[in-house]
Formats: sequence, C-alpha cells, structure tokens
Amino acid sequence: MLVVVAILIALPFIVALFLKKDYQIQKSITINKPKNEVFNYIKYLKNMDNYSPWAKIDPNMKQTYQGTDGTEGFVSAWSSTHKDVGVGEQEIEKIVEGESIDFKLRFFEPFKSDDHGYLLTSAITENQTKVTWGSDGHMDYPFNALILIMNFEKTIGEDFSKGLSNLKQILENK
Repeated sequence: MLVVVAILIALPFIVALFLKKDYQIQKSITINKPKNEVFNYIKYLKNMDNYSPWAKIDPNMKQTYQGTDGTEGFVSAWSSTHKDVGVGEQEIEKIVEGESIDFKLRFFEPFKSDDHGYLLTSAITENQTKVTWGSDGHMDYPFNALILIMNFEKTIGEDFSKGLSNLKQILENK
C-alpha cells in the first residue's frame, strides 16, 4: 500500500520532467478599420479595460497607473480578490509605432510569473487590420505540469479571442 501511495505522489513529478516549460498563446482577428486607427487605440493600456475579458470579470478591481500611457515604461497595475484576476501589472517595454506593442506581464497572485505579452497590427487592406494578441510564458519544474492540467493555450486563448471580439465591436462601432 505504501508503494502505491509513493508512486501516486511521485508520478506527477516524473511526468513534469518530460513536459515543456515554455508556452505561447496567440489569437488574431480582422477589424474593419484602418491600421493607424486601430493601433492608436490599442497602444493605450487604459483602453484595454474596455475590451479585456479580465477587466470585465471584476469591475471593482483596484487599478493604478505610473507614467504616460501609450509610451514605453508605462505601468498599469491591478489588484483583485477574484481568483481569475488576481494581482499583477503590465509594463510597456517597446512600441514600434503603427506595428507592435510589447509588454512585460508580472503576476503576483494567485501565482508568481513573469511573461511577455504583445499586440501586433498589420494592414490587410486600406480599411482592414489584422490584430494579434499574444503571450509567451515559462513555468519552472514542477509547476510546468500546470500547463497540461490547466490547458493555458485553450483557456487564455479563449480569453484573447473574447477580448479581440470586444475590441472589434468597439472599434467598428465608433
């Protein structure tokens, strides 16, 4: 009986040895607006509150900002008791005007993690823009087993898709 219990305890740790530690999630949508108009909206992190599914989960979360929104170094922080929102911040690391915004995502609760997030825009036509929302992350052993259990690519991917649909609705109805 002790051997069976020991195997059951050890099994997740053994499996985690063979699982990937890095993950990438990326979703895209086409918005029927010119690229400059789309980019000039998404480069402001405060606007993300209008389309982010996480902002809608807890409209009472506490938010703070440091710096000038839409510029490198701007930090948007949040604090929520809701388990799906938690506590964290994102900082604009790099902006390629009209093309991309890279940000550092720092999560403090319910777990600690440093990830890379980004928004990309590319013109399809003069009045159509492809927007891509993505994130790259890393989970150290043995926590990398959570990638398999929680299926980050599916759950976060669905949230990115919801957010992009919200963004499309906002921008196309302006």
